[in-house]
Amino acid sequence: MTELWIAIAAMTVISFVIKAAGPVALAGRELPRAAERLIALLPAALLTALVVVQTFADETELVADARAGGVAVAILAVALRASMLIVLLAAALTTAGLRAL
Repeated sequence: MTELWIAIAAMTVISFVIKAAGPVALAGRELPRAAERLIALLPAALLTALVVVQTFADETELVADARAGGVAVAILAVALRASMLIVLLAAALTTAGLRAL
């Protein structure tokens, strides 16, 4: 049990150091404009990466199953400017339908 608590304490300290590194390194200065633009794009890139990994990866294999069909329908619905509710319903129904087949 002590090894677990040592690991938790170490991760807590490491997390604090990582979160404090930015403000300490900048010391109240403004970020360059290019860095601000890059930081603004990071959430979308990370979300896309997570969706791709969850859709096309099964442990160590690359797969294309019903989830891929649901994502394809969702992309099509977004391209057609459907509301988010319609996008989610279309993707869920498509995935469920493909799994039923």
